Amino acid sequence: MKYLLLIYGDESARREVPPDDPAVALKPWWEYQGWLQEKGWYIGGDALQPTATATTVRERDGKTLTTDGPFAETKEQLAGYYLIECENLDQAIEAASRIPAVDQGSIEVRPVMEIPDQPL
Repeated sequence: MKYLLLIYGDESARREVPPDDPAVALKPWWEYQGWLQEKGWYIGGDALQPTATATTVRERDGKTLTTDGPFAETKEQLAGYYLIECENLDQAIEAASRIPAVDQGSIEVRPVMEIPDQPL
């Protein structure tokens, strides 16, 4: 089963502690990705740019509307994600519990809905 591990945190806190050496800051993340790959669970993942770079798209009365930034103000912002495939929720929770930023925010574990391909 596929799961999306959504990483939430306070992006203002991340800006307060800029790393002197990006390789040192990224090492736990590379190690985590390596662990997922060893387990055979890793499909993909990325960090996201700050919410200030986001554009929200809506449709109202048949018109497409765009606004800068996220739709709602929250204490924690979506910072990144991993897409994994494992046997069950327990394994997905194990994977979520090992994300390097788990102690600084929260990780939402969401099963991916399996939708069959449209027949040609």
